[in-house]
Amino acid sequence: MALLNKEDAQALLKKVLAFATADETEVSLSGVEGGNIRYARNSVSTAGDTSTLTLAVRSVYGKKSAVASINEFDDVSLKKVVKRAEELAQLAPENSEYMPMRGAIDYKESKTFVASTAAITPDTRAEAVLKSIKVTKENKLEAAGFIEKKTTFTAVMNSKGFFGFNKGTDVIFSVTTRNQEGTGSGYAARGFNDVSKLDTAGATKIAAQKANGSANAKAIEPGKYTVILEPVAATYMLENMFRGLDARSADEGRSFMSKPGGGNRIGEQLMDEKVNIYSDPFHPDLPDNTWNSEGFALDRVNWIEKGMVKNLSYSQFWAQKKNVAAGPFASNIIMDGGTATLEELIKGTERGILVSKLWYIRLVDAQSLLLTGLTRDGTFYIENGQIKYPIKNMRFNESPVIMLNNVDALGKVERSISVESNRSYLIPPMRIRDFTFTSLSDAV
Repeated sequence: MALLNKEDAQALLKKVLAFATADETEVSLSGVEGGNIRYARNSVSTAGDTSTLTLAVRSVYGKKSAVASINEFDDVSLKKVVKRAEELAQLAPENSEYMPMRGAIDYKESKTFVASTAAITPDTRAEAVLKSIKVTKENKLEAAGFIEKKTTFTAVMNSKGFFGFNKGTDVIFSVTTRNQEGTGSGYAARGFNDVSKLDTAGATKIAAQKANGSANAKAIEPGKYTVILEPVAATYMLENMFRGLDARSADEGRSFMSKPGGGNRIGEQLMDEKVNIYSDPFHPDLPDNTWNSEGFALDRVNWIEKGMVKNLSYSQFWAQKKNVAAGPFASNIIMDGGTATLEELIKGTERGILVSKLWYIRLVDAQSLLLTGLTRDGTFYIENGQIKYPIKNMRFNESPVIMLNNVDALGKVERSISVESNRSYLIPPMRIRDFTFTSLSDAV
């Protein structure tokens, strides 16, 4: 019962709403079917399948609300969870910022579901892992990796007439390869809605090249360097910036989008003119949900155009306070790129550093969005358009806002996944001037 079609989900939610007596009620239903394999030292360590279905009821009295959830679906249990939510709501304190639920909307169907991905079997996952392990063995390396497939659905209905339904698929893969001496490391990660785009052998070959190529790394002096960030590295920097595209945090002085003296920086040129960042749930390479749980239809939003901030997201409460239209946050994030390949970016670099991945990133200063972290899994020195030798990892102190103001060139956009946040982005490799490294690290 983990996956329901639109009609069955709608019928179940209508039944639950019929039991409600609160001023407003919202019922949400989510289901997941999936499976995974985890492997280490070139051997499978764990494998399993999951199947879950959860229903949550949010009851509202005036400005008091509460949520109760359940995973039993007989009528007695459904009445019980509604009653529990209503009892808790009546005991809850008032929320001065509560906004009424929204009614019915028109939204376009998403393209997030791919039947071939939903049909992945345990044997399919095992074959994908086998291809990865074969590559690492051929390169005399050891691999630790993870592959997971999910088919999900979400349905939301409220007492004001809103109903939203979305079904989607995802398959993610990540692998870390190391030489037997522990002196070289490589990494690759991929995430798609469509499993036909996943090439575990190809991704592992890239990680293997990094592992073998990064052994016997040399130390260089920290300082400001031209860097080429591969899409994975760029993603880890930029997703911290994406979280700051919120009007309230900007207006209240809590983000890099805050203007000195009050207000936000919409309309300001903060970045290089090459920088264009937007959301589009209908993008064929990064499809996403076309509505959100607040009852808004989602469409394309341009956040940054030619380096200028064009939009910020507004919650219903903050939009009302500022007397502007509410604007939901991104369903996905896409950054335009150029036409160059990664290899062409390297060839065009006189002196610089190729960064494969960043990790352990922490916020130093919210207003400037200054971040600190470490390079990892393959860092290389470039000279006269060629990779000359691997270098030891270094700590960086840099702001993604300043980084995007120092963009020298952008490559072809790639779909990149952040395993930490489990989100995919479309991000190009980028060549950046004056990227700041502050110290060396002995980590591989």
